[in-house]
Amino acid sequence: MKINSNFEKIKPAVNKLFLLFLSGLMWFCVGVMLISLAIHWLVAYGSGYSYLFASLGFVAALFIHHFGFLKLVDKNLGRITFMKDKPCVFSFMSWKNYLIVIVMITMGITLRHSSIPKEYLSILYIGIGLALLLSSIRYFRVLISEIKKRLEY
Repeated sequence: MKINSNFEKIKPAVNKLFLLFLSGLMWFCVGVMLISLAIHWLVAYGSGYSYLFASLGFVAALFIHHFGFLKLVDKNLGRITFMKDKPCVFSFMSWKNYLIVIVMITMGITLRHSSIPKEYLSILYIGIGLALLLSSIRYFRVLISEIKKRLEY
């Protein structure tokens, strides 16, 4: 028990509302970063096919968002909303999600340094980036809803 109480003293505890904000912000910022890279590649490519690649990325984003990320976001939101009042700041993601992020970062770096043409990679980057942006909206909607609930009390 002594170890647990010592850990509680140094734990970087935050309000659950901050966790919701941090989650949404992280998804939003990573989405913007990926889309920015893709747009940079398409502008550098400078072909009439750039619009085609961007359009394919947009369609991919809708599928990735709906069939992949929404389930993950809902799982995260359920976990965060049922936490005690002052959870650790790092608990905005589960340990499993941290491992997934490490794998995704590694894959992204590997793809960027591969011989695959950047204009083709832009489809994937726009797809995942826009899906992250769309998914971040759900975090912000829940955050706003939680703030409104607290203001009503």
